[in-house]
Amino acid sequence: MTERYAVIGNPVAHSKSPWIHAEFARACRQDLEYTLIEAPLDGFRAALDAFRAAGGSGMNVTLPFKEEAHACCQRLSERARRARVVNTLSFGARATSGDTTDGVGLVTDLRNQGVRLKGARVLLMGAGGAAQGVAGELLDAAVSSLVVANRTLSRAQALAERFPGLRACPYGELAGQEFDLVVNATSAGLQEEAAALPPGVLRKGLLAYDMVYGRDTPFLAAARAAGARASDGLGMLVEQAAESFFIWRGVRPETAGVLARLRGA
Repeated sequence: MTERYAVIGNPVAHSKSPWIHAEFARACRQDLEYTLIEAPLDGFRAALDAFRAAGGSGMNVTLPFKEEAHACCQRLSERARRARVVNTLSFGARATSGDTTDGVGLVTDLRNQGVRLKGARVLLMGAGGAAQGVAGELLDAAVSSLVVANRTLSRAQALAERFPGLRACPYGELAGQEFDLVVNATSAGLQEEAAALPPGVLRKGLLAYDMVYGRDTPFLAAARAAGARASDGLGMLVEQAAESFFIWRGVRPETAGVLARLRGA
């Protein structure tokens, strides 16, 4: 029997997840169907319940529903409990289980690119669901420092209180601080907005990583202009999908070929 999965979000028509999971299923000889569900902004729970009632086995959750998905779960993985966001739902007979694979996806992609996280000085831009989903994994990778900056400082401070070792900082006070890695977890790239970084933060030798994929964001353009390396989040997308696939199917797919074909396309 073909098991059914989906990615749910708003908007979601642009998602590469159906193609990625179809490639994983083909390579791993798994029988599954993976579709898109665009839920109304006030209709996440209804769409989830309808998909589950129709025999759905699991869902990926993207913007803006990751925090709402967390609240729908009866069981949570430790990393989802810590992050308070969920991007991977599994429907059991008695309970909905939630996990978050974004942090694993980010860290794996960074390591695939040759980034040494142990001892690295890291700046995390943004304090919303995307930042929540990766902060714990970055700390677990033994970075030497992790600073979170957000336009609303109180949100950064609230995130820092939840993650020992994370330090909140206003954007204006980043001038003069040196980082090895800057991760943009804001939605600025989706609106084509420039990053709020003071001059000098982006520099030669640094990696600027934008979680947005499929477009050259102002953040990435500014990084290259400053002589920094720049990467979008396409590799993170593939790696977090592979972790979700493993949670659902118990098989870990190969990712390099899938990512290469996506880059080529």
